[in-house]
Amino acid sequence: MRIITGKYRGRHFDVPRTFKARPTTDFAKENIFNVLRGYLDFEDCRALDLFGGTGSISLELLSRGCTRVVTVEMDRQHFQFIQRCARTLDDEAWLPLCGDVLKFVPRCREQFDLVFADPPYALEQLAALPDMVMGSTCLAPGGLFVLEHGKEHSFADHPLFVDHRQYGSVNFSLFKRPDGQ
Repeated sequence: MRIITGKYRGRHFDVPRTFKARPTTDFAKENIFNVLRGYLDFEDCRALDLFGGTGSISLELLSRGCTRVVTVEMDRQHFQFIQRCARTLDDEAWLPLCGDVLKFVPRCREQFDLVFADPPYALEQLAALPDMVMGSTCLAPGGLFVLEHGKEHSFADHPLFVDHRQYGSVNFSLFKRPDGQ
């Protein structure tokens, strides 16, 4: 796994072969980050990475200058890998947490400009994630929620849906919280 751009550009982290997580491909990652640049300024951004997996998205967010990145991952092996990556970078902006996203989001009191979720595509509650995140206090007014998902889901009818991007078999749906909410 490599970091595509920013201050940590070119850094590599070897993901253990025993991982169940499927890291977002470099192609999909690079393209969605290009899209996100049109929605927010990474250097003035607080980000929440849900279902952290390998930490790939968090690493890109940190490398691009986010002021705070919180990563939530429930799998202990994945969380320990993310912690090792965090120790390697020694970046004070990164806080990895081990926990269940479905319990974390409703209890979260910190607000983020960007919430990125890359859940297992087979997650039963995947279709409910936009309402869960948009209805919580974790997404700041005017904030952006990005959901990575498979082709079997469409969120185009969601009232806060703003964009959909597909790169190969990877789909991203983007939702924006109104500024006044």
